[in-house]
Amino acid sequence: MRGRTKSSKPKSSAPLAPMEARSVDAIPLGPDWQYEPKWDGFRCLMVRSGDGVVLWSKSGEDLTRYFPELVAAARELKAERFVLDGEIVVPQGRTFSFDALLQRLHPAASRVNKLSVETPSLLLVFDLLANPRDDALGGQPLSERRKALEAFAKAQFKGHPTFRLSPVTTSDKQAAKWLAQAGGGSDGVIAKRRDLAYQSGNRDGMQKIKKFRSADCVVGGFRYASATLDGRKVVGSLLLGLYDEAGLLHHVGFTSALKRAEKPGLTDKLEKLPGEGFTGNAPGGPSRWSTERSSQWQKLAPKLVVEVCYDHFSGERFRHGTSLLRWRPDKAPKQCTMDQLAQTHIDPLKLLA
Repeated sequence: MRGRTKSSKPKSSAPLAPMEARSVDAIPLGPDWQYEPKWDGFRCLMVRSGDGVVLWSKSGEDLTRYFPELVAAARELKAERFVLDGEIVVPQGRTFSFDALLQRLHPAASRVNKLSVETPSLLLVFDLLANPRDDALGGQPLSERRKALEAFAKAQFKGHPTFRLSPVTTSDKQAAKWLAQAGGGSDGVIAKRRDLAYQSGNRDGMQKIKKFRSADCVVGGFRYASATLDGRKVVGSLLLGLYDEAGLLHHVGFTSALKRAEKPGLTDKLEKLPGEGFTGNAPGGPSRWSTERSSQWQKLAPKLVVEVCYDHFSGERFRHGTSLLRWRPDKAPKQCTMDQLAQTHIDPLKLLA
């Protein structure tokens, strides 16, 4: 990133994969951890080089065209070279609206531009991977990167309210308060290792704690409802999948929490996505719970991602039906892996001691 670049053309690919987070049940304790609110938005790497500004999603997709107000605001900063890691959110009253955020992913530029004025977004920044003085900040421990970020924010963000520095603490008591107060745009707490460099593309340095457990899953298939709706067959449940280390998509459960009014349109959408379905464990395998209907399902191409809420995961399956929280067009199916559900369990023997 040496030297000023006048071109505003985006790069062909993201500079690196963002850090991932592992879901855990409790806030990790100790001096090696720092804590941040977990924001409910679109994860984003913002890259500026000269006049060129690019916004990369967590899945490596180019978000630049959907947030023209962020691009314009980035060009107004004095620093002409930087890489920021943050979360795109859309304020609505005293909260952040994920629905308003989803509306930005629209094919019509006129619609996007209209929304960028009516519901402008913010970038909540929590990491700095490059600045004009150091192209390799990502290789420094988080404790050093945070100092650099705070200095960058102090020099750059004043007078530019589109950019906000995400708060941080090393107090687990404060983190517990954030967790208890989650809602309205924050759905939990993020814990990060202060002694590690930026963990691009893996979950080794970051954990997420929510007031509920959730997982991002691929929709690998669906079942039709047993009853018709207005004389037509409609979807009754979505079949959920997660990838293993070998890249096989395993069936891990289902969700039937679908709104009646949305079923016809969703059925139309699903029927246009036939594919190979699950490449690992599939629905309808031998089980004492199997019924004739277990094998009656429609295979889909692994294109759609949903976030579901669950109460227990064991034996590589959700033990009960899950609740559908939302669709996640900002997530890549290949990011829906088993390791996001790896939990740090309490030793039961210690509880009995």
